[in-house]
Amino acid sequence: MSDIVIKAVDLAKQYHIGGPQRTYDRLGEQVVDAFTSPFRRVKKLLRGQATGAAELDEQFWALQKVSFEIKAGEVVGIIGRNGAGKSTLLKVLSRITEPTKGYIDLYGRVGSLLEVGTGFHPELTGRENVYLNGAILGMRKTEIERKFDEIIAFAEIDKFIDTPVKHYSSGMYVRLAFAVAAHLEPEILLVDEVLAVGDVAFQKKCLGKMDDVAQQGRTVLFVSHNMGLLQALCQRGIFLQQGVVHTDGAIGEAVQAYLHTLEQAGLQDLAQRTDRQGRGQVKLVNVEVCNGNGGAGMALTTGSPARFVFDVEGAIAGLSCSFTIFNQLGQRVASFKSDAPGPEDVYDPAMGNRFVCEMEKLLLVAGRYQLGVLLRGGGEWQDYVEAAVTFDVEEGPLDGRVVRPFREVSVCMPHRWQLPVENAL
Repeated sequence: MSDIVIKAVDLAKQYHIGGPQRTYDRLGEQVVDAFTSPFRRVKKLLRGQATGAAELDEQFWALQKVSFEIKAGEVVGIIGRNGAGKSTLLKVLSRITEPTKGYIDLYGRVGSLLEVGTGFHPELTGRENVYLNGAILGMRKTEIERKFDEIIAFAEIDKFIDTPVKHYSSGMYVRLAFAVAAHLEPEILLVDEVLAVGDVAFQKKCLGKMDDVAQQGRTVLFVSHNMGLLQALCQRGIFLQQGVVHTDGAIGEAVQAYLHTLEQAGLQDLAQRTDRQGRGQVKLVNVEVCNGNGGAGMALTTGSPARFVFDVEGAIAGLSCSFTIFNQLGQRVASFKSDAPGPEDVYDPAMGNRFVCEMEKLLLVAGRYQLGVLLRGGGEWQDYVEAAVTFDVEEGPLDGRVVRPFREVSVCMPHRWQLPVENAL
């Protein structure tokens, strides 16, 4: 008997963009629509309502010709930038949506945790939803009852188990949903990055449980942007780029391919990049990383001043800027938010739509880093750019002490020692 539990052959998923899907009552209407479609596209272009081929085509391929086989017991990380098709792939695998082309063979029950509350009926209680999810997985009532107490203990919501889940917080949703997905013994477990909603302690519990599931010989597909976590949990990685399988191999190989594409993206003209998320009422058009001498594009130095400059196009009420520094493994190192005010912040009308973040001492060790930048305004995400810029940090002294890179460490701190006399240098 074959040990293949998931087989995907030429998977493709197409979505309609730019307006609602049309329905047809008669064949004649479909023929007329097909004939007039090219003229509608030209009209959109002339009116400035479309700027590229994707908008004129009115179709978007989230996945294209995706093929792979996954064996029983494999733990596979699905890697890719925002919009690469990762979540779409999991939705197709979990049968939430049908592929436009191609097919999937699944051998075993599938448990999935893709979005907060997926598979829960809001009017039913937590207890009722546990039994509902078990029934959907094809489990008998006796099987669910055997696992019920363990599920509730893991989710830590015993006081609210008989409360309708529509009253649950997002964290309670996630705790119960993951507990159900992991404890009802599916042969295949699909997990999206929804675990980020939970608190740190619960995330550790979930990761430990996923490791237990893998040790039991069940198959796990896990989507995450945390490359360090993926390398610790997975043996294999599938890197998707623009809906196509770019790399399918050892997790280290897939991670390196992904990080390389991020680095290449950071070298592009920021104003021209289209791989951004948000409402788009304002737009990030330029980022500069400057050293202590004010030199842009030059390497920063550990322990020396640093300056990060963000230029924004457009205006909106309540505009704020935040950025996160990622290391070479794609791990978050530090975050900075302009809407978390400090006593030394300066509000200068002459700045216009420019945000500047200054640091007297850079506490990063030598290495290569990237910035993810988010603009918020009007209570919504307006523009998020992943790997907006890449910069290097060189070795330097921090308060007179030379700081050198050490394994996967990214941050250093000012400190002092009290030492025995015998250890004096």
